[in-house]
Amino acid sequence: MSALVGFCGSRSLPSAFSPLVASCVSAVVAAGRGVAVGCAPGADAFVRRACPSAVVFSASSFGVGRGSFARRSSAFVSAVASSGAGCGLVAFVSSACPVGLFPSASASRCFAGFGSGSWASVAFAVGRGVPVVVFPCVGSGVSASSVLPFSWSGSWVSAGSGVWSSGFRFVPSSSPALPF
Repeated sequence: MSALVGFCGSRSLPSAFSPLVASCVSAVVAAGRGVAVGCAPGADAFVRRACPSAVVFSASSFGVGRGSFARRSSAFVSAVASSGAGCGLVAFVSSACPVGLFPSASASRCFAGFGSGSWASVAFAVGRGVPVVVFPCVGSGVSASSVLPFSWSGSWVSAGSGVWSSGFRFVPSSSPALPF
């Protein structure tokens, strides 16, 4: 099985972003990677439409209630992380990263009620060493970089050209930030 690239994002992602999502999915598939995604509406639905063969993680397989989504997302990121070299996570976010959420290899630290499953997935992926690309899907007049968590130990850089040109890749610091 090829490495997986997971896709996640806002449940209320406007349909205007569907072509961007589809183009990213196509680029990943063309690179020979598998696609993994959740079961939610919005970004997840756009991914499932663009890649009917995607591995779908359904919250209903992880119990009932809000906790089932956290367990689903934790399993989703873990599957991506363990799929080997070439894995990654692509997120289409429409709101800022919640204050207090930081990357961690501990799912319970990331999925701790911060209110954004997409950002929790990104934080968990970074904590697990998975390369991430975030697309800020914000309206006109809003700075795309205003949704990125600059408090994380590392930096956000351009994800590249072409379909990736409006995305940001997180580059972790080589050493932990000083506590002062």
